[in-house]
Parts: sequence; C-alpha cells; structure tokens
Amino acid sequence: MTARVPGLVVVDSRGPEAWRQGHLPGAVHLPTAEIPTRAAELVPAGTAVVTYCWGPGCNGATRAALEFARLGYRVKEMLGGYEYWVREGLPVRTPTGETRRPVDDLTAPRATARCDC
Repeated sequence: MTARVPGLVVVDSRGPEAWRQGHLPGAVHLPTAEIPTRAAELVPAGTAVVTYCWGPGCNGATRAALEFARLGYRVKEMLGGYEYWVREGLPVRTPTGETRRPVDDLTAPRATARCDC
C-alpha cells in the first residue's frame, strides 16, 4: 500500500465498530455482507483485491475473498489479519490518527525487519 501499487486495493471486511477501533492506513472498508452490492462502486473492475479481517482465528477474510472471486475479481487474503498487523508494530489508522503499538516479540523480532525464515 505504501508503494501505491496500481490496481491493488486492500479491503477490511470487518464491521463498522471494528473499523473504527483501527484499520490499515489506505484500506477500503467493505464489510463482507455488503460486497455483492457495493464492490463495484468502491473497487474498480480489474483490480486485484487483498482482503483482511480480525486474524487467524476468524475466517472473515476468506468469506470476503470468496465474495470478490464470485464477482470476478482477482483476490488474495492477508494472512494474520488485523491482529498480526498490529502485533508486528505496523501502523494503524484510528479516529484520532495514525498510531503503532510496540512489536510483540512472539510475532516478530524487535531488532530487525525480518524473521530470517
């Protein structure tokens, strides 16, 4: 998203309350139930879509990806969802602005930008 890759949209498929709690900067908010009726107005045809929801314990991103695929979009899921984005110390947007939490060393190394997998 920060690279502004043309033709790529990241979609937060959670509900309004979760969106207000925090979301990825630059993401589009489109709850799963609204994808069939609103996708075309928010996501141009031919766009690659990456869906995310709460985290690995939630299959919301999978259900959202299925809805986009049914509409003919190329789609992928963001593994780890919002939970791991936050736990890895990446920026989130809230009603008060952009913020970051400290890196959780159970999910990402604190001293480097990569895990050396």
